[in-house]
Amino acid sequence: MKTTVKRTALSLLLACAPLAAGYAAEGDVPFKAALKASADPKLHGSLPDAVKKAGFIVAGTNPNTPPTTFYEADNKTLAGREIDVMSAIADRLGVAIHWKDTGGFDNIIPGLKSGRYDVALANIDANKKRFQQVDFVGYYNASKLALIARKDAALGPYTELAQLCGQTVGAGAGTSQVTRLQQASDQCVSAGKPAITIPIFPDRPAGVQATISGRVPMFFGPYEGLRYQASHVKALALAGDINIEGTTVAIALPKGSELVKPVQAALNSLIADGSYQKILDGWDIGFGAVKTAGINEEIAK
Repeated sequence: MKTTVKRTALSLLLACAPLAAGYAAEGDVPFKAALKASADPKLHGSLPDAVKKAGFIVAGTNPNTPPTTFYEADNKTLAGREIDVMSAIADRLGVAIHWKDTGGFDNIIPGLKSGRYDVALANIDANKKRFQQVDFVGYYNASKLALIARKDAALGPYTELAQLCGQTVGAGAGTSQVTRLQQASDQCVSAGKPAITIPIFPDRPAGVQATISGRVPMFFGPYEGLRYQASHVKALALAGDINIEGTTVAIALPKGSELVKPVQAALNSLIADGSYQKILDGWDIGFGAVKTAGINEEIAK
């Protein structure tokens, strides 16, 4: 990672709802943001009255692995791409941000629907199934996915899912990678080839650890996160670089949230003034920058 954003990573082994601004700040998680954006009074004025009155936005995240979102070495301070992007959006809107640990990816949508969070960021792919339950503001092009394996296994390089017929490939629970592997496996079977065996792990770190220990040959997930781990864990190597066009990681909000437009406008403002690109470049993942922040049907695939 470039020195423009200095982080100490935690060990890699280790529908419309009321706005959550009404919740107390109890349970807030400390965080570090790489960039402090200036406030825009006009954008502040576009916020829902409840948020303006409270003066903060509640954001849920599932600290997983760098450079997306993770705990620093103190095991209590959040950092990562998503922390930087959403914190800068809150700055631009002229409000504070209160970060919460959702305790797992599968808790995110229920937390949004119950009003516990105003927004959530956890490498969430904007897809049509999720769009039935939440709203989206797209902020990252996640078309690049990856496979990791033990270096001594000499697997790959794979460039498409069709090459995985008969292989065992792990993925994280509740992620779109599970769905993609299942669809690819069905296609293998339809073509008369062996199915893909898909062990499902509670989260990405668990799957990566299983790969390191040899319990699973490969693990499938976001390119930037798995590339980071392959470069920091000597036993691991990238086993594949697979492009799934049209995949957008998004900020998720409760269905019908009045924050959708203000968040979109603030993100587009950060894109326009270069702050957004600076954040991504700081994590050495500028290749995933979007040119504009789309919402809902514009990005849900």
